[in-house]
Amino acid sequence: MSASDNATKVRKALDAAVAAIGGKPRDGQIAMAEAVANALSDRHHLLVQAGTGTGKSLAYLVPALVHGKKVLVATATLALQRQLVERDLPKIKPALEKELGRELTFAVYKGVGNYLCLQKMNGTADDPEQEALLEIGSLEKEAKRLRDWAEKPGSSGDKDDAPEVDRRVWFANSVSGRECIGKDDCAFGSRCFSANAKAKAQTADVVVTNHTLLAIEIVDSHPILPERDAIILDEAHEFMDRTTQAVTEELTAGRVERAAAMAKKHMPGKLTDSLKKAADKFAEAIADYADDVRSDPTKAGRLPDVPGQLEAPIRGLKDATSAVVASINADSAIMDNDAMAERARVKGAVNEIQTICAKMLKPGAHQVMWFEPNFSTLYLAPLSVSGVLQKKLLTQSPVIATSATLTIGKSFDAIAKSIGFVVGGNEDDIEEGEIDPANVQMLDVGSPFDFANQGMLYLPKHLPEPGRDGPSKEVLTELGELIDAAGGRTLALFSSWRGVEMADEHLRKVLAELDIPIITQKRGDSVGSLVERFASLPRSILLGTISLWQGIDVPGPSCTLVAIDRIPFPRPDEPVMAARAAEADEAGGSGFRQVSLPRAALLLAQGTGRLIRSVDDRGVVAILDSRIVSKSYGSTLLNSMPPFWRTSDGVVVRNSLKTLDKQFSEQGL
Repeated sequence: MSASDNATKVRKALDAAVAAIGGKPRDGQIAMAEAVANALSDRHHLLVQAGTGTGKSLAYLVPALVHGKKVLVATATLALQRQLVERDLPKIKPALEKELGRELTFAVYKGVGNYLCLQKMNGTADDPEQEALLEIGSLEKEAKRLRDWAEKPGSSGDKDDAPEVDRRVWFANSVSGRECIGKDDCAFGSRCFSANAKAKAQTADVVVTNHTLLAIEIVDSHPILPERDAIILDEAHEFMDRTTQAVTEELTAGRVERAAAMAKKHMPGKLTDSLKKAADKFAEAIADYADDVRSDPTKAGRLPDVPGQLEAPIRGLKDATSAVVASINADSAIMDNDAMAERARVKGAVNEIQTICAKMLKPGAHQVMWFEPNFSTLYLAPLSVSGVLQKKLLTQSPVIATSATLTIGKSFDAIAKSIGFVVGGNEDDIEEGEIDPANVQMLDVGSPFDFANQGMLYLPKHLPEPGRDGPSKEVLTELGELIDAAGGRTLALFSSWRGVEMADEHLRKVLAELDIPIITQKRGDSVGSLVERFASLPRSILLGTISLWQGIDVPGPSCTLVAIDRIPFPRPDEPVMAARAAEADEAGGSGFRQVSLPRAALLLAQGTGRLIRSVDDRGVVAILDSRIVSKSYGSTLLNSMPPFWRTSDGVVVRNSLKTLDKQFSEQGL
């Protein structure tokens, strides 16, 4: 098929899909769909920035389905994954099948741990995790509810469809990929929720998954997901961080003690007694170390090696787990399916501890280790994942990376390099049949919104520069006055929990006599329920930290003011970012310019993007950090945001907010 024929086919299919959802054609969406179609047919990479309102989901789903080959879509958030498989794809499927004259299929696939394990659920009663549930009556009731749901005809076994239960209940009835015995050896193999979901995904035209699963497959070089002809990364600005998180090793007393308890149940004897003793010593040592760090903050942060007082306990763990794994491997006794499954779980759990201990005792030059005292956890993460992504992802199949925020200071380079694309030169060692990571098109299709007329960017110059002790009195006063003018209707974003807490205390005093509900995020809160409440109470305000800076979609009168307390630079004690910045400095570059500034620009672009979510939205973004206008790097930050009309005049801003509030109030909103 010629390029022009393909473009015509994609355009007609897009028109049919847009009509099916009751939408209207958008220039940016059309341009993006054509670029995606070209990338798929010509087999080159594509980075496409599609601003809010473009309709980027259809702009890549339609060409993917027209393409006729298997395409994998990976998202960062569960919300987008659900939107694709529960809303977008079902709505456009009938129209596209009629247009293309063939059946179209799609499926979702998640990690094994996201599905119930029927073998474990129906296994032996002396499983340590099941025994723990019996000791807590309320958890046993939840476990029964989960079992009843799993037995219902048509149950997916998917955690996201299941009744809400305590995380311990889910954990006791699921397994990790390393602990799974495999469909062929399992008595419940034919009914396995995970295996059946994967089988469905193997034959689908479009498979929707998450960044984490794709990252694990790439880094471990172990096929988890179905084969595909191309990959679409949505929310691509998060992919590097999700990959880093997916391959970060964690060592905790709880994890170690669980593996030791499982091993002792399965094979009581000297080897597992030794492992239990090693686990106890480690648990005691890491608790003591956590106490030390909490009492002496100078010990926090990046570690060059395993701390001295943890080295011997970790070495003891490594030796004990190695012995248990070797014994399991040497045991060739024929077992029934239940016993085989139990052995697989034990081996997976113990082997994982062995692997983590070995890595932590010999960290690589390009890894960073740190300790988190609040959770008594030792971490080991790679400084960069771009190299492995370049070799194992970008040479294998075309990658289409998209997001509303892919440029920093109007340039794609920072994001492109972080994902592994070669910018400004060709890759020399590309083998025959591989795709060149330098063969990438970069495209910004803009947004259908008129940001300059729909929104103001308020940049007050009179406020003091932020300090380390949270928002200043002046910033809190300014915030209160803006919220008062807006009649509530505010999403206030903070770069720290301390900022949230200080703002909550201040606003409850100064807004006490006004009918403005204050919704304050707390650690562990579900973002979804917070946002639903905020959207349902138009005059409310929502105060929150980093998890609210991205992915929040509240069009209409509930959100006419987005206030940001400070530029979200990485904290100096954030180990991975600090280590990346230090490495850039040591190489003769600038850690601030290459690491800290791009990260802040990306978050700021995401945060300011919460304001205008539809063509009818109006409002103000207020950045209460004077550095954005007083420092030279401010232009990079400003050029990364939507092009709002800018002002430093507080009177103009407050009058505009009052006018909007009056209009909405007259409409009963």
